Amino acid sequence: MIPDDNPDLKMIRDSVLRLCSRFDDQYWLERDKDGRYPEDFCRALADDGWLGIAMPEAYGGSGLGIAAAATLVQAITESGAGNAGFAAVGIGIFGLNPVVVFGTEEQKQAWLPPVVKRQDIACFAVTEPNTGLDTTRLKTRAVWDGERYVVNGEKIWTSTAQVCNKMLLIARTRDISETAKPIDGLSLFYTDLDRKYCDVRLIEKMGRKCVDSNEVFIDNLPVPKEHLIGEEGKGFRYLLHGLNAERIMIAASMVGLGRCALQKAATYARERVVFDRPIGMNQSIQHPLAESWAELEAANLMAFRAAELYDAGKECGLEANAAKYLAAEAAFKACTNAVMTHGGMGYAKEFHVERYLRESLIHRLAPISPQLILCYLAERALGLPKSY
Repeated sequence: MIPDDNPDLKMIRDSVLRLCSRFDDQYWLERDKDGRYPEDFCRALADDGWLGIAMPEAYGGSGLGIAAAATLVQAITESGAGNAGFAAVGIGIFGLNPVVVFGTEEQKQAWLPPVVKRQDIACFAVTEPNTGLDTTRLKTRAVWDGERYVVNGEKIWTSTAQVCNKMLLIARTRDISETAKPIDGLSLFYTDLDRKYCDVRLIEKMGRKCVDSNEVFIDNLPVPKEHLIGEEGKGFRYLLHGLNAERIMIAASMVGLGRCALQKAATYARERVVFDRPIGMNQSIQHPLAESWAELEAANLMAFRAAELYDAGKECGLEANAAKYLAAEAAFKACTNAVMTHGGMGYAKEFHVERYLRESLIHRLAPISPQLILCYLAERALGLPKSY
């Protein structure tokens, strides 16, 4: 079930591409230079109702599922917005899934509609500088003082924290020495990013300049009991529930980015004349681009197969992780080939492909490395022993 074969998904794709055409390559090039947050782009998506595509209708969304959300984010990246466009709105599309699944009715009514309307902007406060991918070893503490939780700790790579007023925060409510497993004792909160208690420091990085990444230092942040999602100590399990959907949307977005780069390269190869012939006549140009087309389309099939399983309520861990791996590798290769096709001009910002290449690295690395995905597939698909 890919968008071209499904009328509803095709309608979503065509509508989003039309909206995104108002924010062309020049718009994203300027944002890459000046670093200004693309709030006008986000507002346009919110005003048209796209941020609620996967949210339940009862809370202002459309309730259309992950295949629809994947179609949306793929159209965004394929339009030329790239990873910057996806990251600017990603958490608003599906990031509050733990609230949808595990929150109380009062929490859903209070928290979800403002995110759909972009009256509230949220960020993930999960990753920490000293734990990396070993998320079960998080050290940020939330201590109950009899009236509220008091949170202290550090987070890193917290995207959009410069513009957010809310955060989905995971913190340890029981010391790891008191739990049977490291996964126990972690609790999940949706609370205010109160800058009286949170110091947000920008991380300068190689790509996606207009969507900020940050270190967040939390010092005695008061969090009401009402901001706890579900049961204390089960927060990490709540996060795990949404990982497959996250993998699927990242995979779809990376296919879109790769397609955008590939189209730029093919256009350039048709038009660029050297030695009295278009360079696209040369098989050394043709073959890498054709190979990238095949790899992107294969990754896309896996992504939407995973989405189909997810929306049907079936197990899709293997498919979702394989899709993320295949799409990230294919997009990186397609973006590299696009730069190489352009030759020296591929290094020039005005041709855009160098921006795509820089942005393709983000989800090749995160939120899970290709090596850990291969470990997961080796264990779950092939029955090989755990290697770490």
